[in-house]
Amino acid sequence: MHVAGTNGKGSAIAFLRAMLEAAGCRAHVLTSPHLVRFNERVVVAGADIDDAMLVEVLEICESANAGEPITFFEITTVAAILAFARVPADITLLETGLGGRLDATNVIDRPALTAITPVSIDHQGFLGETLAEIAAEKAGILKPGVPAIVAAQATEAAVQIRRRAAEIGAPLVWQDENWFFTISEDRTVYTELGKQMTLPKPALAGSHQIGNAGLAVASALRLAEAGFALDAGAIAEGLRAVRWPGRMQRLMTGKLRRHLPPGWELWVDGGHNAAAAESLASHLKANADQPWHLVLGMLASKDPGAFLAEMAPFVGCVMTIEIPGDSASFTASDLAATARSIGLRAQPAEGLDEALRMLAASAPGPARVLIAGSLYLAGAALAADSAQRTDSTHS
Repeated sequence: MHVAGTNGKGSAIAFLRAMLEAAGCRAHVLTSPHLVRFNERVVVAGADIDDAMLVEVLEICESANAGEPITFFEITTVAAILAFARVPADITLLETGLGGRLDATNVIDRPALTAITPVSIDHQGFLGETLAEIAAEKAGILKPGVPAIVAAQATEAAVQIRRRAAEIGAPLVWQDENWFFTISEDRTVYTELGKQMTLPKPALAGSHQIGNAGLAVASALRLAEAGFALDAGAIAEGLRAVRWPGRMQRLMTGKLRRHLPPGWELWVDGGHNAAAAESLASHLKANADQPWHLVLGMLASKDPGAFLAEMAPFVGCVMTIEIPGDSASFTASDLAATARSIGLRAQPAEGLDEALRMLAASAPGPARVLIAGSLYLAGAALAADSAQRTDSTHS
């Protein structure tokens, strides 16, 4: 199965993987980027690729490439597919890197299924300046005769996806047209063709995860039609058991958490664009019984103004930092200046430790602190907090 989109690709795959594994299926998975270890990108039959196999397949690919130009993502993709070919599994779940049409993962002639998560503005330097241009690139994963599960889209994106599907004869299964996924206080309901399936709430926090979970349920049902042993029990267990680190993840204990006073909460999320910020803002608004503060680090290729504008109404203080060890990061001072320009109280800090200490000293508590702005920052936070336990729900 092949998944494209802007936000939610990895989460949707994580849900689907959990459902498949609950049904006893073995899944290969390729996602990006990694958070702490490179091996996270390549899951071989249910386990992160081990170092020995990773070195072996990379050396084979480097030798076959014979010194010709190749990108980091391209060599990674080829090595992953070689590893997958060596170990039996029931299904392979592929996440695109940037786009779709020219993506290194778009080499499967006839996948069992494709899916497109919400498309928004991101990676303009590679995919195009407009939402329509970006959506056209994402729609490049569609294949003749292969069903595509499609999340709700902005009008401009939907037009491009429909156009490409019509050109090649790809049947589309649309959220809020063909399938619906709604949530109440203690359950979710999936509806398609007038039939309802009552399911548990997804284990991943955040209102944006409802759509990702629904996309996974719709995908699981199509795979069941194709012969996979996915029943309602496996789908429900997948929603309960899913794990996807760095996505609205609460850090319960560990080095970073110790910088905050008792009663404070520490969360981390890899969201890095305006669409992700909109989803985060919705979660912050829905959980406003305590104030939220933000520790922000972003790559210089992103738009911190658009990101902060979505979250500004729900954030108290902002501490800005450089992403540890990443020369492509905005400086803390530049990020702080951007935050101040839209009316936020912001200060630069030397790193995660200092940012948290400064918040604890200057902001009234108890409060919740969110580390966000980049998956690379989320990975740095998880690496720094390696002693942590995690929980995806409020205590």
